[in-house]
Amino acid sequence: MSVKLKSVLSSILLSLCITVCLPANTFAAITPIADPPPQQGSYGFEATKTQPPPTQGATISIPSNGTTFTTSPITVSGICPTGLLVEVDDNGVMDGAINCTNGSFSLQVGLYPGQNVLTVTVYDDLNQAGPVSNTVTVTYNNPNLATFGEFITLTSAYGQMGADPGSTLTWPLQLSGGTGPYAFSIDWGDGKPKELKSQPTSGVVNITHIYTTAGIYHVSIQVTDVNGASAFLQVVAVANGSIKTSTGAAASSGTVKTSSTKVLLLPTIVVFLLLIPSFWLGRLSQASSSKKKHH
Repeated sequence: MSVKLKSVLSSILLSLCITVCLPANTFAAITPIADPPPQQGSYGFEATKTQPPPTQGATISIPSNGTTFTTSPITVSGICPTGLLVEVDDNGVMDGAINCTNGSFSLQVGLYPGQNVLTVTVYDDLNQAGPVSNTVTVTYNNPNLATFGEFITLTSAYGQMGADPGSTLTWPLQLSGGTGPYAFSIDWGDGKPKELKSQPTSGVVNITHIYTTAGIYHVSIQVTDVNGASAFLQVVAVANGSIKTSTGAAASSGTVKTSSTKVLLLPTIVVFLLLIPSFWLGRLSQASSSKKKHH
């Protein structure tokens, strides 16, 4: 049996095995993993998951279109497909994110002075966007604007980020307006005391945290300047090591991730059992070729 034929037959059988082992809408690329080496006694292969983007979007129920507010943040809530990430945009800028639970979402978002055009977009676990929601326009009459003369905005390119438990999660924020120094209060959603952080000037601010337990956490961030003006942002952190890029990043950059790759480890005994049929198929092929030559 030629080496080339053995390789082809082995790949076919391994493809069948991996396809059965992996969930639906998954394509397995038969690529051996050599670096880093897989666990002892196993063979590693890459499995690439693909699926269509969400076809059902979210709907904003609260607030009502045309509402005027004198305080911020406000609650934005509505219905959505369970299990997807819900990202709220205000005037085209990401203003908060939360997971859709039991068919609904509700989160606090900060408003800009004057008109605010709110929309919601859902994202799946591959960072693919679904349809954009209905548009709700509200007005924010900020009573402190006349007193302090400047407004604070806090946003991020990332509505969701992830890191392995025990590893440092670094989250870049964009702080604009107001007068420094600024005081941050960060609730990382894992039951630990709120983190207090001081920032002398506006611009890019990196906040960091280490989660000890895998899970999905809603992170609430509030910043206040020296005059008492404040801004608010809510995002989603994932501590399981499986999400390497963020939904918000995909949305802000205009790119969409259409697949994710993970390593599948097959025990040596499984690979050995799969290679036995390959060997006998090769022997049959070799015998057939030998008979043809004699004729």
